[in-house]
Amino acid sequence: MNDRSWSDFFDFATTGDLLQRDFVQQALIALILLGLLGGLLGPLVVSRQMAFAVHGTAELSFTGAAAALLVGVGVNVGGVVGSIIAAVIFGLLGNRARDRDSVIGVVMAFGLGLGVLFIALYGRPGTGFNLLAGQVVSVGTRGLTAVIVTTVIVIVVLAVIYRPLMFASTDPRVAEALGLPTRTLSVVFAVLLGASVAQCVQIIGALLVMSLIITPAAAAARITSNPAKVVLASIVFAEVAGVGGVVLSLAPGLPVSVFVTTISFLIYVVCRIVGGRRQRTAGRVAATEELTVV
Repeated sequence: MNDRSWSDFFDFATTGDLLQRDFVQQALIALILLGLLGGLLGPLVVSRQMAFAVHGTAELSFTGAAAALLVGVGVNVGGVVGSIIAAVIFGLLGNRARDRDSVIGVVMAFGLGLGVLFIALYGRPGTGFNLLAGQVVSVGTRGLTAVIVTTVIVIVVLAVIYRPLMFASTDPRVAEALGLPTRTLSVVFAVLLGASVAQCVQIIGALLVMSLIITPAAAAARITSNPAKVVLASIVFAEVAGVGGVVLSLAPGLPVSVFVTTISFLIYVVCRIVGGRRQRTAGRVAATEELTVV
């Protein structure tokens, strides 16, 4: 029988001490960088209607990581390879959402089956749970280095292709008619997304990647239609969810992913309510002005 009380379970007095530990500081830095990646890539993912592709990429990153464990290769390497292969496959499908979703469903189901097989052959079922739910407290120097390198690469490449990529994401037909290399942009973006998703999988798990990439961007889109403001708000929301999740998880000792997903979801709910009220207010104002003109 568990004799711990709620006051023992949520012992915030230990939070300050834990924040001084190296592994917690590494986790905070990792979540800050992943929040930045999620905030930058999320709006593009939402505008390209690739939310399901992110989920599929995360699941296949799990498959790659499981295969890496089985053959004795680094888990991070396996996860990156698996997610990039999956992301490129999805990216080559372009903007045909109908075909993309069906292919993602087929490939993801097969990949998950392989991942379960690899974990079973590896012989440590608990490792599979860590890959699915994340292990932020064991980021380590190598894991943090991988996140830093990925973040730098993504930011540099996005700085070069962001404007044409945004144009191709919002109006692909016009972009293609104007001669933009939409297919190449899709593949490059898929590689960036795959690498970022792989790092998220190592930290918060394959099942919860969308809480840092999709949810903040979806929340930001509810409160503003300005592209620059959407990106800024998305970054802020992702950082609040990521950093807040780490800090809040220290007291009860629960998995970080529990708090990251909860904070991210609450932000979305608040933004949806605020956005709905603004739309209704704008509609009433427009109706009043129309009646005044008449």
